[in-house]
Amino acid sequence: MRDMAISLPRDLELLVEKKLESGLYPTAHEVIREALRLLDERDRVYDARLADLKKEIRKGLASGRATALHPEALREKVRTTKQR
Repeated sequence: MRDMAISLPRDLELLVEKKLESGLYPTAHEVIREALRLLDERDRVYDARLADLKKEIRKGLASGRATALHPEALREKVRTTKQR
């Protein structure tokens, strides 16, 4: 494992300190590791949902019953999917 030095803005530094004070994490390294694991999980879920959405779009287009969708409506659908 390679060591990395990172700088955090004060608000994130306070968040790490709060997590340490809670006793749930023994070190700042563990707080950051958990945060990165959760970020990776969130990205994987987002990517899977986006792939599903693209699949449904292709299926709709192939059916011949698809109607035009305004680009902003599609962006809103992706944002809504991302927030879940």
